[in-house]
Amino acid sequence: MKVDSSLSGKSLLRALAGERLATPPIWFMRQAGRYLPEYRELRRQAPNFMDFCYAPALATEAVMQPLRRFPLDAAILFSDILVVPHALGRDVRFIEGEGPRLDPLIGQASWALGDPAKAVERLAPVYEAVERIKAGLPEGVALIGFAGSPWTVATYMLQGRGGDKDDCRAAAWAQPAQVDALLAVLVETTARHLQAQAKAGAEVLQIFESWAEGLAEPQFEQLVLRPTAALIVRLRALGVTQPVIGFPRGAGHHLARYAAETGVDALGVDTSVPVARVRPALPARMPLQGNLDPQLLVVGGDALRAGVASVLADFGDAPHIFNLGHGITPEASPEHVTAMIAAVRGAAT
Repeated sequence: MKVDSSLSGKSLLRALAGERLATPPIWFMRQAGRYLPEYRELRRQAPNFMDFCYAPALATEAVMQPLRRFPLDAAILFSDILVVPHALGRDVRFIEGEGPRLDPLIGQASWALGDPAKAVERLAPVYEAVERIKAGLPEGVALIGFAGSPWTVATYMLQGRGGDKDDCRAAAWAQPAQVDALLAVLVETTARHLQAQAKAGAEVLQIFESWAEGLAEPQFEQLVLRPTAALIVRLRALGVTQPVIGFPRGAGHHLARYAAETGVDALGVDTSVPVARVRPALPARMPLQGNLDPQLLVVGGDALRAGVASVLADFGDAPHIFNLGHGITPEASPEHVTAMIAAVRGAAT
């Protein structure tokens, strides 16, 4: 991938184009969130989480809050992966202390899946937020749009909640044609959703494959590899040229196949991945993103500094985007985030 000279000031885009920078670009998953007191105050302005996601002014402010505190190289849209099933007509609600709830498809006689074109129309407030965020970003900060992968979103639609995925895997074995039809709708809807984010100003797109773990080889191919590859093909057919980061959390020994077969431009690796050992099995010079343990932002101190040094050493001389191996937790300390960034930047001096 070639770097547009007009974007050379954005280190994230340079890294995604294959450049190894002396100091890797830094952003982290869930960088807008409950670990920030100003976010907790902002969150009170909407009656529920879905309303918050659909309020462009609130979503924009949530994105800007960490940028005011920390010298980050990227912002990521504030939204949720479950806006896609919600836009497809499914009832999505968030229960405090328990997480999202949907009416499960498993057990229903027929699966009403909704119209992808109408779904994207319903998501117009999300794209307005992208436009607002892009207009307000500091110079040199790239904007990331995102969506859940078809399989990850399907798991919530199938069983109506997070947690153990046994019921979803069983449904995929017992009803493969129905599950494939669900995934096909999600491929099309997600491609259009990401296309609209790109049109609104997102310069990078990330696909969150949050539930890649625990799948046998045939199911990993059916549920993760094929739908993700189809999503990338559809994105490119829609004219989307932005680089795509795939984050298959828990993919384990399937990681090399995911990197090689899905068509993603860069690979996010989770906390459990021993990067130095798996790197030889991955495509040469593929940019990698990750993978500091989020708990080190709770602990801080010497453990945090040692963790940062270990990550920087593990990624070697390949293109690297410094990130966490999963999202930041509500218990993390903003002061520890500041120390993490200083440690990353100080390592290059």
